[in-house]
Amino acid sequence: MDATGQAELVRKGEISALELVDEAIRRIEKLNPRINAVVWERFERARQEARGALPKGPFTGVPFLTKDVGCTTAGEPETQGSRFLKNHNYTAPATAELAKRIRAAGFVNLGRTNAPEFATMTTTEPLAWGPTRNPWDLTRTPGGSSGGSAAAVASLMVPVAHGTDAGGSVRVPAAACGVIGLKPTRGRISSAPGDEISNPLAVQAFLTRSVRDMAACLDFAAGAVAGDPAVPPPPQRPFVRELDSRPRPLRIGLLNRLPQSVEGALDPACKKAAEDAGRLLESLGHRVELAHPSAFDDAAMTAVYVRLTGARTLNRLLSYEHRIGERAKADEVEPGNASIIELARSLSAADYVQDLDQLNTFNRQFAGWWSSGFDLLLSPSTAVLPPKLGTLGLDPPRRAEMYRWSGYSRPFNFSGQPAISLPLYWSEEGLPIGTQLGAAYGREDLLISIAAQLEKAHPWHMRVPSNHS
Repeated sequence: MDATGQAELVRKGEISALELVDEAIRRIEKLNPRINAVVWERFERARQEARGALPKGPFTGVPFLTKDVGCTTAGEPETQGSRFLKNHNYTAPATAELAKRIRAAGFVNLGRTNAPEFATMTTTEPLAWGPTRNPWDLTRTPGGSSGGSAAAVASLMVPVAHGTDAGGSVRVPAAACGVIGLKPTRGRISSAPGDEISNPLAVQAFLTRSVRDMAACLDFAAGAVAGDPAVPPPPQRPFVRELDSRPRPLRIGLLNRLPQSVEGALDPACKKAAEDAGRLLESLGHRVELAHPSAFDDAAMTAVYVRLTGARTLNRLLSYEHRIGERAKADEVEPGNASIIELARSLSAADYVQDLDQLNTFNRQFAGWWSSGFDLLLSPSTAVLPPKLGTLGLDPPRRAEMYRWSGYSRPFNFSGQPAISLPLYWSEEGLPIGTQLGAAYGREDLLISIAAQLEKAHPWHMRVPSNHS
């Protein structure tokens, strides 16, 4: 049962919040030794909250998990997958705006989920906590950087979990684990008191199993606070109102090859899934044609992404060193991150501004495509099926493969536009294959509407991994 269904049972008095929380804890205790999705538990505190007077919101009493990156609660641990923070028992100094909204929605947080160190990779294998395993195949990655959250939702530990997305970090694990991941428009969900200016690619997000859960999460989480640097136009109506709306016939571009900005080849199974989704959309009355923004083929943007990620990681490390009052030891920073941090140290302020200029040029080229008459862009969510654990990383031999794996997602972080990964198809060997749909700036309403239409036409809810409760 999804979060909306669980909340309805609580409202009707057919089940208590404590019963839901106890059942979720049972599932986590059973599955986590195999999957390693949850790295910090707050079970007893959650039980106390469930026994008390919970806020009256859309998800009152429903269990929830928070990614161990961002969305902090003051006084509770935050490690960001880092041995440096873990070794110093670091606790968050402030409660994030989104954490307050999650609590006000009535969710009961059970703990924090695994993430790669400083969320720099699209696989979840931090040395601090060990790898998270994909519930569909324990030898494979669940994706990253929100891999712990995706694995938790896929294995039915909880129906909804928090994530962040700076380069595909919600959509890639959603694709790998067979759940829904939506990257909202930049600024749709406030990151306060976060670092949106120094980290313009990242957004707060959610992973769910149903489109109605995703719509309801967007509704309670959306909205700016004073000081937010990017504030998209508000939706014309609540996102949940889009669930039953039949979208007008849409013009959809299909990208069924690997962008020229990415090295390697596209897995035939991922190509077929995107093309099958195109045929499904045509059967629903939409127009699908081979077309995509030329900006996707800009090979220079991969190098820009590496440099911006290095600068963000260096800034994050320096901030934590300042708060803790100590420098991180050499063995407290993973080799891959150490390499991009050193790259960032070698760059000048002018280099950084030039990268931002390239980002701006990309954004304007991408925006021009939408004004040419297209409503959505359809593509695979990933270029390959979930790779084996240990095959992706930031070191040169594995970096190209990691960037091929996530090559369809990064452009939407560059542009700030929304995109969603849907679990429409599975491979012959039973692995999930995600299908990505992207929209113009501020058009999450279109994504929710078309996702709900696809969910009804080609439902996925009965597909669960062997490693579930």
